[in-house]
Amino acid sequence: MKYLALYLPQYHTFPENDKWWGTGYTEWSAVQNAKPVFKGHNEPRIPLDENYYDLKNNGYETWKWQAKLAKKYGIYGFCIYQYWFCGKQLMERPAEILLEHTDIDINYCFCWANETWTKTWYGLESEILIEQTYGTKEDWIKHFNYMLPYFKDERYIKKDNKPMLCVYRPQDIVCLSEMLAVWNELAIENGFSGVNLVGGQTAKGSDNRSEIFDAYYNFEPGLTIAKRWRGTSKKIYQVRNHLVSWINRSFNKHYVESVIQIDDILPFINGEEAQSDIKKNAYLGAFPQWDNTPRRSYKGLAYLGTSPESFRKQLQRIREVDKREDSFVFINAWNEWGEGCYLEPDTEQKYSFLDVVKDFSKET
Repeated sequence: MKYLALYLPQYHTFPENDKWWGTGYTEWSAVQNAKPVFKGHNEPRIPLDENYYDLKNNGYETWKWQAKLAKKYGIYGFCIYQYWFCGKQLMERPAEILLEHTDIDINYCFCWANETWTKTWYGLESEILIEQTYGTKEDWIKHFNYMLPYFKDERYIKKDNKPMLCVYRPQDIVCLSEMLAVWNELAIENGFSGVNLVGGQTAKGSDNRSEIFDAYYNFEPGLTIAKRWRGTSKKIYQVRNHLVSWINRSFNKHYVESVIQIDDILPFINGEEAQSDIKKNAYLGAFPQWDNTPRRSYKGLAYLGTSPESFRKQLQRIREVDKREDSFVFINAWNEWGEGCYLEPDTEQKYSFLDVVKDFSKET
């Protein structure tokens, strides 16, 4: 069992974010400006030692620290989000720094975050910032050629001589079969046995074209809350959401619209569907905590009662149901600070969530 942590590179400035969100915007902007939206709300979150790192101007030193920390606590590698828009890229510099410095001792792979960017954080889903399109064969070749130096890196994760590439929302790519055929041909030309394609199972669903994929990965908690959570607690959550949203609209209030008690959803994470997931070669998922109100304020979603113990229960459940020796566990996430979803140490929990991973990695 190998533990992979999803990795967000949005910790440096770039021109598009300056234009869309204001000069100097990074993930830390949302984190530092966060305010409590209900009584007892733990905001803003503060990284331990106030380590508001910069992945461009201090990228090498940050990567070295993160890699050392991850390995110390049993994280096998990072699954780094890649933002590729038919030849246009965003936030590519951190991965390039990693590639340039082979002394950074960490395994990694890419997860193509193939979504159109909108102003969702401000509730403006219809306002497109940059649209995701999939182009033609020439565009697919260009994408592969950009990734090829990473694939050739000894640290890049491979299975059966195939570099592993995750796709967050593969069901959105109508031409994925044709795209993969091109990538497989190019991979073989470069000494690989193809591309190990791993499709995301998320809140938006999954791709049923199983013949395309070598595996799937479960993105938690989104998959469970949208597709697998059932019963009275789910109905209460839905009714509350509608009621609070109506009150906010009708009376110009700002009550937080979505809260979930972690104990209500824990039984459904890697629950009865886990065995069918394993049969179709899906990698199970877990998450330490979640609160995206730093990005979305009162329109966000906060999980209440998350703790190292609730995280431990998720990993214990995975151990009980998944007996595959070569399997991965996808942890959401290493550093999604704007979604309150991170393993990195903060001033409150310090290394507690990492300690949980360390305990389980010792036993595998």
